[in-house]
Amino acid sequence: MERLNFKFSSSSTEFYAGDKFSRLKKIVDRENTVLITDEHIFKLHQDKFKGWNCIVLKPGEEYKVQETVDAVIRQLIGMEADRKTILIGVGGGVVTDITGYVASVYMRGLKFGFVPTTLLAMVDASIGGKNGVDVGVYKNLVGTIRQPSFIFHDLDFLRTLPQREWQNGFAEIIKHACIKDRAMFRKLERCSVDHFRKNRKELADLVLRNFILKTKVVKNDEFERGERRLLNFGHTLGHALENQYELSHGQAISIGMTYACHFSEKITGFSETRRVIKALQQYGLPTYASFNKKKVIRILMMDKKRVKKEMNYVLLKNIGKGTVRPVSLSQVQKLIEAIS
Repeated sequence: MERLNFKFSSSSTEFYAGDKFSRLKKIVDRENTVLITDEHIFKLHQDKFKGWNCIVLKPGEEYKVQETVDAVIRQLIGMEADRKTILIGVGGGVVTDITGYVASVYMRGLKFGFVPTTLLAMVDASIGGKNGVDVGVYKNLVGTIRQPSFIFHDLDFLRTLPQREWQNGFAEIIKHACIKDRAMFRKLERCSVDHFRKNRKELADLVLRNFILKTKVVKNDEFERGERRLLNFGHTLGHALENQYELSHGQAISIGMTYACHFSEKITGFSETRRVIKALQQYGLPTYASFNKKKVIRILMMDKKRVKKEMNYVLLKNIGKGTVRPVSLSQVQKLIEAIS
């Protein structure tokens, strides 16, 4: 087992890699811990949850809403959870988001940790301390920034992951490569989803590389005033599409990255759009889509990155070098219309 410690402004996060879920009881007191998971994970891995206090949620992004948070809090009250209770989210990004959010507000703050069970959650969703819920079509509009006490990786969970979820995870991995790691992008160009599924050591190395990349960015800019904004590459348009068209997160972000590459051509002189598109397609991800432009622009008006009539848009100078530029909403609209 590999153990790393990352210090943030007012807390630290322990990272445990390459271990078995059964070792979780060595980290926390089982009697004072509540695991939060969803029906899919609970059904697939029932043996792992034996002996633990559990709250089981309905699966899916549509349940990442305040009503679910309220239901979890009512169950915690029923369990007589107090300030010594530890919450652990065992699942994908929806579960970790809800767990972190509940832990931040219940009794004004409980200790919490994550056991991400999807590739997307391992390399992205569980990292960084952003915890929140959606409001209608507006993604993550309400929430907190609070770091987990620990993140625990057991790659055995990935054995039950469907192909679509592998593709979701690789959307975020490709994003990281585009904004920060040209060498990793070249590695991805030479491989495929099947390659990493069959090579556990290479998969473990890739997951760790992405975990450290994102964690370092967050550590340097915990409250998203500078460098951390780069992690939103593809997410501005992607989030506007995701709930509106019932796309998976990876699919929506992939389309968002495609359009951001075209925006980059016009604004920064980026010249490697074809390479990015080819890599996305190589990992089974969509690149272009037909959508209602007026609806999307209305949703972008409520994006958290908007400041008055401008947006801090993440673009590429080249593969491995992201940049954030203020772009007017009118220019975003013109660029979207030009691509379509």
